[in-house]
Amino acid sequence: MAEIQIKNVAKTFGAYQALHDINLTIADQEFMVLLGASGCGKSTLLRIIAGLETATSGEVWIGGRRIDHLSPKDRGIAMVFQNYAVFPHMTVFENIGFGLRMQKLPKPEITRRVERVATLMHIEQLLKRYSGELSGGQRQRVAVARALAMEPDVILMDEPLSNLDALLRMEMRAELKGVLAESKTTAIYVTHDQVEAMSMADRISVMHQGNIVQSAAPIEVYRNPSAEFVASFIGNPPMNFLPASASSDGKWTVAGEEFDGPKSQRSPLNFAVRPEDLRLGDTGLKATAKVVEPLGAHLLVTCEIEGALFRAVLDSDLNIRPGQILKLSPQPDRVRWFDPETTLAVA
Repeated sequence: MAEIQIKNVAKTFGAYQALHDINLTIADQEFMVLLGASGCGKSTLLRIIAGLETATSGEVWIGGRRIDHLSPKDRGIAMVFQNYAVFPHMTVFENIGFGLRMQKLPKPEITRRVERVATLMHIEQLLKRYSGELSGGQRQRVAVARALAMEPDVILMDEPLSNLDALLRMEMRAELKGVLAESKTTAIYVTHDQVEAMSMADRISVMHQGNIVQSAAPIEVYRNPSAEFVASFIGNPPMNFLPASASSDGKWTVAGEEFDGPKSQRSPLNFAVRPEDLRLGDTGLKATAKVVEPLGAHLLVTCEIEGALFRAVLDSDLNIRPGQILKLSPQPDRVRWFDPETTLAVA
């Protein structure tokens, strides 16, 4: 079992607080993604788990034992970095088996493990080549294979696909997810790329300013963001926001239109809806089209509603022109509400 428990972990660098009292449990064999913008603390947290940084306070447990006092080599962890660190003077076989040789495992066992993970990563035909003869995607596969060959309790990955081109990243996303599921390894994956997070994770922990803002399954984070930051960070384009005021009959007025909303709240709220959850019709929010971007299967229409920018993803067959007045109606079950003071979601 390789359940990870992070208990009250904080980290300061001088006067700067990089992490604030982080608590997170990652289940055995779970694929957890730490998602956030640069500087949010996700890589710092990963390095604390790996033993490359020391927490200012708090504890890290793996498989029921506390490991934050142990050296990195004694934690049962393997790590894949953004720069692959594949040794150019070694063959692929030698690169994958490097850590095993450091452990002084018998040669037959090294060969067994190297061949197994090479087959898993579809690079068995490359074992005799040197890294200088490999493409970026192949070197990335070698780096992952080297980590898996150690048969770690936990594999940590810090932006491992960021140096690859878009098509190769998509291919590697699917491959990595399948390989880690097959290897039954607990994984923590750091990225700023929401597409990677949404497509790969069993669960996403969204980080902001050294805090975990929300930790949930990808679709839950997408459909039910816990805070305005999550709503605006997840999704491309992000959620739209408009101010809402309570009406006398229990409804909420948004840009002159009435909507059903939280019945327990009477103070002003922010109304939020994703661009793809809007429909063009005869009723709805009155919007002026400003920019129309044809994107193949759909149109991205940037509008203005009472001076605020508001985006809609609409059918590509629609003939919409800049300056046109549109009526945009949100799907009722997809509307979300946020407290403008706390920025937290309101049920």
